[in-house]
Amino acid sequence: MSAESRFLTLLRLLANDPAAQELRDDVAVLPVGGARLILTSDTMVEGIHYLPTDPPADIGWKLAAVNLSDLAAKGAKPLGCLLNYALSGDDAWDAAFLEGLGEALERHAMPLLGGDTVKMPEGSARSYSLTAIGEATGPVPVRGGARAGDRLYLTGPVGDAGAGLDLLRADPAAAGPLVDACRRPRPRLAEGALLAPHVSAMMDVSDGLLIDTARLAEASGLAVTIDHVPLSRALEKARGASTAVQIAAARAGDDYELLFTLPAGVKPPLRAIPVGRMERGSGLTLKIDGTIMPLPDRLGWEHG
Repeated sequence: MSAESRFLTLLRLLANDPAAQELRDDVAVLPVGGARLILTSDTMVEGIHYLPTDPPADIGWKLAAVNLSDLAAKGAKPLGCLLNYALSGDDAWDAAFLEGLGEALERHAMPLLGGDTVKMPEGSARSYSLTAIGEATGPVPVRGGARAGDRLYLTGPVGDAGAGLDLLRADPAAAGPLVDACRRPRPRLAEGALLAPHVSAMMDVSDGLLIDTARLAEASGLAVTIDHVPLSRALEKARGASTAVQIAAARAGDDYELLFTLPAGVKPPLRAIPVGRMERGSGLTLKIDGTIMPLPDRLGWEHG
């Protein structure tokens, strides 16, 4: 069990309101009057979630995007957000961060409502948190709603952001579609709104296809087989489509595609990629070209 998992076990003793959903999903669902608010919060730390050489505008954009992606996985409409910001001591850097953040908020109609600013000790890693508030007007998909026999789908390919991160680690001046996928992910809000009334389960792929699929299966009390790892043309052009490349793509995080299930025979209401199936039992199986593959030691990103 990871340090994060151990901490969450203790935290669930405090998060005992029904809205918290036992901390087994990425959001809280809070009934207020006749509405249901969708609440989520994400933090980005320098050296963990982004590189010190990343442009501040891209960091601001990504902070908004990762929160919006959680709303997308619930089919929610953004209402607003709160920002907790660690001042950098560099006015130009802070202004550029806010420019990127503002661009993402404006594009996705999520106004900034407030928050807090702090000054970190000299030499500390920068850290930023955003809390997003959305509203659900229809069904709110959960991770644990899949049923045996359901097909598993993705809204797009995986691995681009991980490959982009590798390029940036080697050369901070790297550019191109893989770098763009890493620095400026696109939350699938429109897709989430279309899917929410139809899916049996849904979540976003933030920590990697393998680990997030395993979480969806565990929450649903089922086994799952992934039988296709979709790669983009940009990734195949850069790295090919070998078994090793597919496994690396399935472990990589920061893709923010939507992962969802539908009953067999039910077509998705949008273009989506079938990647597996849910089955009775437990555990994760990965097949590539019809062959069962040994699972890697780490399925994806975990804190500690």
